[in-house]
Amino acid sequence: MVKETFVVHVTGRENSTWQGQVTWLDERETRSFRSMLELIKLMDAAMEEDMSQGACR
Repeated sequence: MVKETFVVHVTGRENSTWQGQVTWLDERETRSFRSMLELIKLMDAAMEEDMSQGACR
């Protein structure tokens, strides 16, 4: 099972969804998102990347 830590900073809400930034703490990488769906996709991609590198924590 892969465990990751993310910090989500919501800066606003428009069109019934969130906008903001997500920071992947393990990789010290921050990305902006424009919707909840985009946030989930960013987090999912980070976890996929970690799994493909063979890191199981």
